[in-house]
Parts: sequence; C-alpha cells; structure tokens
Amino acid sequence: MSEHPTADRSRPSAAELRAWRRMLADERAEAAVYRQLAERRSGEEREILLRLAEAEQRHADHWRRLLGEHVGEPRRATLRMRLLAFLARGFGWIFVLALVQHAENRSYYEFRADATEAMAADERVHGEVVRALAAQGRARMSGTLRAAVFGINDGVVSNLALVLGVIGGGATPTLVVLTGLSGLLAGALSMAAGEYVSVSSQRELIAAGRPDDTAGGVLPRLDVDANELALVYRARGMSASEAEHRAEAMLSRSAPEQSPAREEPDGEEVVGSGIKAAASSFAAFAVGALLPVSPFLAGLVGLPAVLVAAGLSGAALSLTGATVGVLSGVSPLSRALRQLGIGAGAAGLTFLLGLVFGVTAS
Repeated sequence: MSEHPTADRSRPSAAELRAWRRMLADERAEAAVYRQLAERRSGEEREILLRLAEAEQRHADHWRRLLGEHVGEPRRATLRMRLLAFLARGFGWIFVLALVQHAENRSYYEFRADATEAMAADERVHGEVVRALAAQGRARMSGTLRAAVFGINDGVVSNLALVLGVIGGGATPTLVVLTGLSGLLAGALSMAAGEYVSVSSQRELIAAGRPDDTAGGVLPRLDVDANELALVYRARGMSASEAEHRAEAMLSRSAPEQSPAREEPDGEEVVGSGIKAAASSFAAFAVGALLPVSPFLAGLVGLPAVLVAAGLSGAALSLTGATVGVLSGVSPLSRALRQLGIGAGAAGLTFLLGLVFGVTAS
C-alpha cells in the first residue's frame, strides 16, 4: 500500500484534513501515555513501553507527512485518549494498561485506505504486547486485587441483604444498625481469616513442591552412563527426549551452581502475601459492608434510608463489576450489570424472607 495515498491529488479534502489531524493528535497522545507509563517502570518493562512509544511516534509521523503544509496548529486528541493520558499520570499502571489494550484492539487502521498495512499490523501487535504486560502485572497483584474487589462486593451484597432482611421483618432502626455493624465486623474478620489461610496454605504448597537447591552439588558424582537426572525433568513435564537433552547439557557442565532446582520459577510472587491479602480483604469488606448501614448511622429511617442504602450499594456493585471488566479486558458495562443483578437478587430475596417471617411472627 502506498505511504502517500493522496500524492496524486492536488489538495486533500477538508474531511481528510480533519481526520488526519485527529489521527496525528491521537498518536502523539498515545505515545505520551506509553512514555508516562515507562517513567514508572524499570528494566525490561520500561524498555518495552519506550519501544511502543517510538512506534506510536512513527504512526504520528505518517499523518504529519500526509498533512504536509496543512498540518496546522497542534490539535487536541480525542476525549478517550485525553482520559488515558490523565489516568496514566495518577492511576495504577495495570488499570491504565488494560484501557490501553482495549484502545489498541479497537484500532481502525485496517479499514482506512490512508493508513499503511504496516501501521494496521503494528496496532494488532501492540495490543498483544500490552496484553502480555498487563497479564504479568495482574499475576503479581492477583491475591491482593482479588481480595479487594471481591471483598467490597461481598461486603455490599451480604450486608445489604442482611439489613433489608431485618427491615422486612419489622426491625427498629436501632436493631438495623446493630445488625449491620455486627454483620460488618463478623464478615470482615471471616474474610480476612479466610484469605490469610488460603494464601498462606497456597504458599506452603508451592514451597513444598520447590526443588532442592542443594541437589546441584551431586551432579559431579552422578553415573553418567546410568544417571537419573533426566527423570527430574520428565517429572516436571518434559518429554523423554527433551529431558535427556537437558540432562546431558547439565552433566557436561558438572558445576554445583548449575542446579536443576534453578530451572523452576518461583510461584510465591504470583500468590502474594497472606498478611497483605488478609488486610486488603478486611478493609475492602468493611468498606463495602458499611455502605448499606451508613444511612441509618446518619439518622435516616424508613423508606428514605432504604433507598439511599440501595443506591449506594448499587453504585458500589456497579463500580466493582466495571473494574473487573476493565482489568479483564472485557466490557465493563456487562460486568457492572452482572454484579448489580446479583446484588439486587440477593437483597430482594432476603427482604421477602423478612416480610414473610415478620407477618408470621405478628
């Protein structure tokens, strides 16, 4: 495809000039986003982000060349790109990477005759690069992130259902507050204890399966003609031929520091810290569980208190669902509606249960 699709025309149309200026502004903004993200990283991640920024700058140069003398004053990027640039300056980089991934996947270059095939291919590859970077970040923060997101969700759903259940049963405002605060404390402690035990147990299981670092010291004493070193690699999932090849390579070095144990990745980084996960879960559940009872703590009673509690809880559920959607690279709206529907269903059922028992008791 030609690098200059309008070279045979005396002057591009006004619509083309507007589109090219918008593309130029967007590419410049996207390059700035990658550079801002790179400033907060180091090592390989920083290098990758800077290379992506260079590629986006090449795309910007393409639109600038097409504009030629019509480039005009610098134009503001689209609202989407300006929002990404703002988030890149102050929000967590995993969240921003997830949004950038979504933006890369929505590139329209392959449908534009004035964009080169290389540019369209670049955008597809950029999406995969960003997806891989985001996946690594999600893995590192998976324990704490899971505890935080689902802690808030569980706190909102369980305490909203609990509060509406006792309201349906005719409880007084004082009893509603007592029930809500008791549910908050009990649930937060239970969540924290469960997260700590779960994460700690997983770390212990990983540690139990980690190879012995001292095993490399026996390599020089192995019987080369009948060694069992290949069995180590076969037990780790290699085929027989691959295991034999690896064993021969290790034996040829015969150095104690070349231990087969060092071939294994450390899974504890992915699992995270049990204390951090417990603290995050406790705080998140407490925040979520406080929302349904907060109107009653503020002195509201009756229907206004119920409506405020439902509104706050619905907003929190929608936000957590949308956050999961963004971080997962899927539609935030669908995840928000799913969380909202689950919470509304649970609260509605317990409210009806409270009405039934309230009527029965009376």
